[in-house]
Amino acid sequence: MSARGRISISLADRLKNLPPYLFAEIDRMKRELAESGRGIIDLGVGDPDLPTPPHVIEALHRAALDPANHRYALDLGMPALRKAIAGWYGRRFGVRLDPETEVLPLIGSKEGIGHIPFAFVNPGDVVLVPDPGYPVYQAAAILAGGEPYRMPLREEAGFLPDLDAVPEGVARRARLLFINYPNNPTAATCGLGFFGRVAEFARRHGIIVCHDAAYTELAYDGCRPPSFLQAEGAREVGIEFHSLSKTYSMTGWRVGFAVGMAEVVAGLGRVKSNLDSGIFQAVQLAGVAALDGPQGFLAGYLSAYKRRRDALVDGLRALGWGVARPNATFYVWARVPGRLSSAEMAGRLLREAGIVVTPGNGLGPSGEGYIRMTLTVPEEQIREAVARIGKMDV
Repeated sequence: MSARGRISISLADRLKNLPPYLFAEIDRMKRELAESGRGIIDLGVGDPDLPTPPHVIEALHRAALDPANHRYALDLGMPALRKAIAGWYGRRFGVRLDPETEVLPLIGSKEGIGHIPFAFVNPGDVVLVPDPGYPVYQAAAILAGGEPYRMPLREEAGFLPDLDAVPEGVARRARLLFINYPNNPTAATCGLGFFGRVAEFARRHGIIVCHDAAYTELAYDGCRPPSFLQAEGAREVGIEFHSLSKTYSMTGWRVGFAVGMAEVVAGLGRVKSNLDSGIFQAVQLAGVAALDGPQGFLAGYLSAYKRRRDALVDGLRALGWGVARPNATFYVWARVPGRLSSAEMAGRLLREAGIVVTPGNGLGPSGEGYIRMTLTVPEEQIREAVARIGKMDV
């Protein structure tokens, strides 16, 4: 080392203002528990354990053998992938998209959610975020210099935000509005009527809507979640983020997309062209295979998640917990019994039962009093988790 020593390092204010990333903290606690030799059941992070469909893996293998796919990818995505995305939206939602101007492939939807404030938010602008909600909505706003404004999601309101409760002065300063249905963490769903009210609110105040639709395909008991873009006026006020992560069990592959209002898609694309070089082309071609290929595997996935859901919900109810039976996502949003806080319950489950869960208040102040449990472990582990909880004094 130089005799003069190291320079003093100070983080930028934007990082100092960020809370710790919740799921990184959960991973840290999980590692500590594993190192102690304790058998753990991880119901914390929503990472599917079901395998990626074989035809998608085969498409990746074929594409990876072609040296032409080893070069820089096109920033805005291969035409074949953009067309596949548009085709899937047309078949699934009846929404017609221009692959050239209304579709943008992403390195996972998280990347697009994290980058879109840089395209439209200036320092001091407001970003409306759900509370509780996916932490990236708030983090992205802070990193872009914006001010997150939390919209509480209350159980008595079906976990839908009360748009009329947003103060007029806040709405005038807002540039973006994040919504997410089916919802993480509450598993709530909504209909086109709510999406229509969101579109009208956004039109009235000149706000861009960013709908995170990662869970539309994970639904049960006849539920068929709509796209925001199906609502009247939605195409004129915003975009929708989607992902192959949950539907096709491709979380590690990092491929998602944004679709909708061309001007918003273009703004996000301009940020991306300055920050990344696109998705590995072999992964893009695997994405084409996922979207255009057989979809019959999904019924098996949903059947497995539904059995796990019922095992967890019925098991917790038998123990006296008040738990709603979700009809979408692979999350169970459980009210904490007794007088324990979310963090206290999560801590006790970890220490006493070796069960990792997400404390609701880690996803926003309005999540206090709840914990989130995922269905991304085998059914026998779900049943074992219920048995362990039954041995606790809660």
